[in-house]
Amino acid sequence: MTDAAILPTVLIVPGLRDHVDAHWQTLLAADLEARGRKVRTVPPMGRADLDCATKVAAIEREAQAIDGPLIIVAHSGGCVMVAHWARQTTRAVHGALMACPPDFEQEMPEGYPSLQALREGGWLSVPRERLPFPNIVTASQNDPLAKFERVADLAKDWGSRLYDLGAVGHLNPASGYGAWPLAEAFIAALSRGTCDDSTSADPALTACTQPADI
Repeated sequence: MTDAAILPTVLIVPGLRDHVDAHWQTLLAADLEARGRKVRTVPPMGRADLDCATKVAAIEREAQAIDGPLIIVAHSGGCVMVAHWARQTTRAVHGALMACPPDFEQEMPEGYPSLQALREGGWLSVPRERLPFPNIVTASQNDPLAKFERVADLAKDWGSRLYDLGAVGHLNPASGYGAWPLAEAFIAALSRGTCDDSTSADPALTACTQPADI
């Protein structure tokens, strides 16, 4: 049996977007699958239907279809979906990478859902309970959808390990990002369970050992 066959399945949770070939989550799924890693993706559902419950139900379907341990890799609005999903699922999660969650409780730039639309879609208020699984939140210093300090506060409430990505925008093609190799390092750390242990965490990911509340 190969190492890839015994590692947790990776469940990719996109944000409020349609399928994008050049998005790092799309590229990550293809790369992991090419190396024999088990991967599932919650189908991207865009912004046409902002019903949060519909998107949470889609996560539940995919998660329950996975045998054995799973690791979630969420981006943007997908992080908020996962937080809502975590309130109601019984599915155990080995760990989660929550990349650049947006600040849905502040007005976002033109072209993104308004506060009213998000409220009507059932997104607000954003869950603040401690997530029931180990997780890493990555935050950008110049994300147009969330101030770093707001994401840090969210990470503290979620009981996350916080990783400062620097100035990477929203970590999407519009910010100049396609492939994001660091995602695989985070997945490896979560798979090993080392991001909760400051004595054995991957030296390349030293911020994984830093809780959001210090």
